[in-house]
Amino acid sequence: MVLHAFDLHYLTMKKKLISQEQIDCYWEKGWVVVESVFNPQEVEHIAAVATALGQEELRAAATGKDVGLHGALYTMDKSKEGSSAPRKIDYPFEKNEHFKNLLLSERLVGIIGKLIGGIPLLVRDQIFLKPPRFGSAKPYHQDNAHFLCSPGDKVITVWIALDDVDEENGCLRYIDRSHKGPILPHEPIEGEPHNMAPPTDLIDLNKESLAPVPKGGVVFHHSQTLHTSHRNESDRWRRAYATHWATADVTSETSFIENSYYNRGLYKV
Repeated sequence: MVLHAFDLHYLTMKKKLISQEQIDCYWEKGWVVVESVFNPQEVEHIAAVATALGQEELRAAATGKDVGLHGALYTMDKSKEGSSAPRKIDYPFEKNEHFKNLLLSERLVGIIGKLIGGIPLLVRDQIFLKPPRFGSAKPYHQDNAHFLCSPGDKVITVWIALDDVDEENGCLRYIDRSHKGPILPHEPIEGEPHNMAPPTDLIDLNKESLAPVPKGGVVFHHSQTLHTSHRNESDRWRRAYATHWATADVTSETSFIENSYYNRGLYKV
C-alpha cells in the first residue's frame, strides 16, 4: 500500500489514530465518530471532484443513459419546482484516482483495522451528495440486510464527511446497540424501488442518536446497526463518501464479496 504525502504528515504529528474509548464506543453502540481523520482541504477537493462527476452522470441520466437498475430516481434528487441535482455516485473508486488515494490512505485503513480486528479489504463504495434544500431522506435500514455477510462483526461501513454535517443538512442517525440484535426483515418502500426498510414498529426511536461530524471526520458503523438520514433542509450540500470494508474470512450469501474490489484485483493490499 502506498504511503501518501498527507499520511506522512499525519504520522509525523504522532497523533493517535483512534482511542480505546472510541473503540469501546463502537462495540457498545454500534457506531462512533472520529474527527479530523482528513484535513478540510483534502475533503474539499474530493467534494469538488465528486460534484463534477455527479453532474456529468446527471446529464447522462437526463438523456436516458446510465440511469442504473432503479431508474432516474436512483441517480438524481428533484425539488417540487422541478430542479434536479445529483443524488448518488456508485463505484467512484473505479472512476477517479483521487478517490482511490483518499480511501487507501494509511491513517484511514489503520483505524478500520483497529475496529474490526484484521486487515481491512475494500468491498465497494458510493458517494451520497444530498443537495441543498431537497436532498432526499434515506429510511432506516441495516447494511447487512442487503450484504448478507458472515461474520457481521467483520464488516464495517466507513462514512467520510465531505462537508460539515449536522441535523439541519441530514446527518446520520443511529439506533444505539441495534447491531447486537438480529437482521430485521426489510420491505420495499412504495415509489422508492432503491429503498427497503424494516417495519416501523421494529425500530425503537427512544434509542436514536444523531451523529453530526465536521468535514474531514469519519463515522464508522457496524454492518448491522440501524441507521437513517433525513432530508437536507439547509442551503448547504451534505456530501459524504460511504465505503464498505470486510476481512478476508467474510463470506456472503449475495454477490457482495464475490464482486468486491479486492476480489477483482483493483488494488494491492
